[in-house]
Amino acid sequence: MVRILVVSDSHGDSRALMRALDEQPDARYILHLGDGASEMRALTPTCNATVYQVRGNCDLSSPFPVEQEIRIAGVPIFMTHGHRYGVKGGLGTLADEARRRGARIAMFGHTHQSLTRYEDGLYLINPGSLGYSETYATIDIVDSDIAPNIIRIR
Repeated sequence: MVRILVVSDSHGDSRALMRALDEQPDARYILHLGDGASEMRALTPTCNATVYQVRGNCDLSSPFPVEQEIRIAGVPIFMTHGHRYGVKGGLGTLADEARRRGARIAMFGHTHQSLTRYEDGLYLINPGSLGYSETYATIDIVDSDIAPNIIRIR
């Protein structure tokens, strides 16, 4: 099993980010979906996991890309903050782009509302906001089966 910790929209709340990291010590990958890239970057040297980050609309001086395509345990993943795909108005544009890229998982933030949805072979996952709703996501991949979960920080 491969566990992925997915966080977004920490908005300067390093404490919530650290709590999420502490709650998921078995995560082999940590994905930050923007709007808080600076606090994740500060904690990255202390992580034993592989970290991937994208820039959100509030990460003005961030060196991270706006989107990334990665592959974990053979599963193609498209990750973005979501603001450039209009996710507050619907997920169609994001889903179309993820499918065009051959992704099985599309991850996004920006709305501050957690979501896991499966549509026609594509998982759409928003971990919510660490800084506001204090939620994050985990994704377990076992033999190419994908199991997403939304978790509220304890």
